[in-house]
Amino acid sequence: MKRHILMKRSFAAIMSAAMLTAGLSGCTNSKQPESTGTKTETSNETEAGGGTPDANENGLRRVSDAKDVKLKVWVETASVEMVSGMADDFAAMYPDKNFSIEVLANSPSKAQENIKKDPDAAADVFYMPHDQLGQMVESGVIYENTLYADKIKEEQTDTAYDSVTYKGAVYGYPYGLESMILYYNKSKLSEEDVKSFDSLTSKGKIGLNLLTAGSSYALLPVFFSNGCVLYGEDGEDPAGSTFNTEQGVQALQWIADLKNNPNVVAANEEILSNLESGVIDAAIAGPWQKNDMMDALGENFACAPYPTIDLGNGPVQQMSFQGVKIIAVNAATQFPLEAMAFADYLSSKEMQEKRYEVIGTLPSNKELLKSEQVTSNEFSTAVAEMIEPDHSVLTPKIPQTVTLWQQSEAIISDAYNGVLKSEDDMMTKLEELVQNIQ
Repeated sequence: MKRHILMKRSFAAIMSAAMLTAGLSGCTNSKQPESTGTKTETSNETEAGGGTPDANENGLRRVSDAKDVKLKVWVETASVEMVSGMADDFAAMYPDKNFSIEVLANSPSKAQENIKKDPDAAADVFYMPHDQLGQMVESGVIYENTLYADKIKEEQTDTAYDSVTYKGAVYGYPYGLESMILYYNKSKLSEEDVKSFDSLTSKGKIGLNLLTAGSSYALLPVFFSNGCVLYGEDGEDPAGSTFNTEQGVQALQWIADLKNNPNVVAANEEILSNLESGVIDAAIAGPWQKNDMMDALGENFACAPYPTIDLGNGPVQQMSFQGVKIIAVNAATQFPLEAMAFADYLSSKEMQEKRYEVIGTLPSNKELLKSEQVTSNEFSTAVAEMIEPDHSVLTPKIPQTVTLWQQSEAIISDAYNGVLKSEDDMMTKLEELVQNIQ
């Protein structure tokens, strides 16, 4: 068996080299998808014949009869070394094949942009946030998951399955869950204090992003807490949003009223320094900011799920968006069976467990979520509670989402700044929002 695993850390350098050596990239198949939302039929899948079945008696995933297989993989910088080791172990499972798996650093948030630039030169397998899925499917650059959809539905959370499903077809491989949570100074606030927004702000100060980019991601879910829906019940209906209702006005009024609460501090980039200096005692932020929060709060670090809020009809759970970390396969890959097999391997229960141990990514595998190593950890428990259906809603993944954030940020800012002076003003703006995000 011959195996060749490469590890690179500089994406800029790799892209420069790729342009100079066009034709040597991992995805050299020039055939593009003929229609939106369908997989690309390439010779390695259609001519694989018997190949290796989906899972034979040895537990191997289906691969083609090709002896020499070259794959390029894009992962976040922090995972390059770990995924390189996973690639080595995966290749070792197929001693009759010569695998060359090149693991490169590339920001998952830039996956859509970089894949679309040149699908043939891009990675065969790449990591991405699920909310880019719809745009990538519509662009024809993502390969349908034709072999492992049932496995995902059986082993992973319902939201994880939904995150890789678009217009009834499955395209990705979930491996991690995330949601914003509450971070707080436990020397100032108790576990009981942070269970409700009213008690939290009666005992301490909280910093919220109310005026800058990102405010909609943090505060738009307040509308969900009051029963409003974004893009329909399934998140795929552009005309299905219900913010322009009495419930929507109540949610927006709650945001407006934050201006009159002396213990609510409008802050974004300065949140960490404000926590460290004691200007605020709590903040909501994502798992990606955990280490920064720990540095800012030191021995007083604590975290919890969101508190309850009162929108006028009694306490309800303050909700959040839920994000899913997924792996996808490039529609231009020359080796779709191997690419799908490796993506499934990387998102398997065993690899999710390893990723949790090494990096701390909350797994999307249902069994792992219930394991002691997750349930015994304060941080993981807080995020795990926030991914429950009564605490979060899956971030939408349809292409129309690109207009959502800026449009809703303007309304949040106007409400907080008192520009919207009446319920009629609020309803008018919400009517406009529902129209503009379709």
